[in-house]
Amino acid sequence: MQRFMLKSKIHRVRVTDANLDYEGSITIDENLIKAADIIPYEQVDIYNVSNGERFSTYVIRGKRNSGVICLNGAAARKVSKGDVIIIASYVAVDDRDAGKWMPKCVYVDDRNRQKPAKGKRVKAKG
Repeated sequence: MQRFMLKSKIHRVRVTDANLDYEGSITIDENLIKAADIIPYEQVDIYNVSNGERFSTYVIRGKRNSGVICLNGAAARKVSKGDVIIIASYVAVDDRDAGKWMPKCVYVDDRNRQKPAKGKRVKAKG
């Protein structure tokens, strides 16, 4: 059996822009997606702390060191510039490894720059 576990999250980033006239997705600073082990076009869930919205989209790589967090397309209607959001990705983990699983958590400062990690991740076997 496998369980769906939190793979990684970018915790409490601030939305820097919302672009309604784009196809869709979320643009994220390249440093943050690398730190969170997320790749372009990977599905992510967005949890808007500021208004309670929850939705899924996919990732587009943003400019490194820019701090960009931009919701595009229809998702742009679910956020406002300055909203605080959590970006989460998930993975299927074998049941035997789930009890020791640790997600990769990326914490940021008020300019969406990575702060030191608070936890470590244990890779699943297989």
